[in-house]
Amino acid sequence: MSIRVPPLVLTALALTAGTAAAQASFTPSFNAPYRAFEKHEFGATGAWVGFDNIGIEGQFRFGYKKFDIGIRGGYVDNGGSGTGGTFVLGGEGRMRVVEHSQTFPLDGALVAGIGTGEFDVWMVPMAGISLGRRVDLEGVSFVAYAQPTLGFVVVDTGVGTTSDLNFGLGFGADFKVGTSLDLRTSVGFFDVGEGLAVSLVWVR
Repeated sequence: MSIRVPPLVLTALALTAGTAAAQASFTPSFNAPYRAFEKHEFGATGAWVGFDNIGIEGQFRFGYKKFDIGIRGGYVDNGGSGTGGTFVLGGEGRMRVVEHSQTFPLDGALVAGIGTGEFDVWMVPMAGISLGRRVDLEGVSFVAYAQPTLGFVVVDTGVGTTSDLNFGLGFGADFKVGTSLDLRTSVGFFDVGEGLAVSLVWVR
């Protein structure tokens, strides 16, 4: 089924590029609009948050009807600040909502999730829409996409909590490597800086 996206919605999503919110686990790893697996997938992500703080995550994703659900967790270094690092944990869901047509050239999926950094900082919730298209060239198949995202960041200061609504934009390209391996790359722009992520994911 093809769904037409009103121009007003696309304009509102484009305006989120001004600032950015990280993904549920506070790393710049974004989602293509397609489910790449039949049963499940698992893999690892290396991230450079602000191109200074280094993070590593493990991830697992499975499908349920029209949805697929992923969990991810890992550790983000604080770039030699002397404050140590942060353990991060997040969960995401994705649902395909837009099919390309003669009037709209992109496919799209809603992405939503929650996450935390050591239960002191929360992303509750983050949500966005991934818009992109699969490109098949001779011997090469990849998906190029953009994902505008927004989310509430809630911080426990020890004497109370503060919250802020952040906006953002991520760009990604997912490459097929053989029949069961994906190389996924993404870059995001955040209120607190920017970042880059590279993932190797086994799909089944």
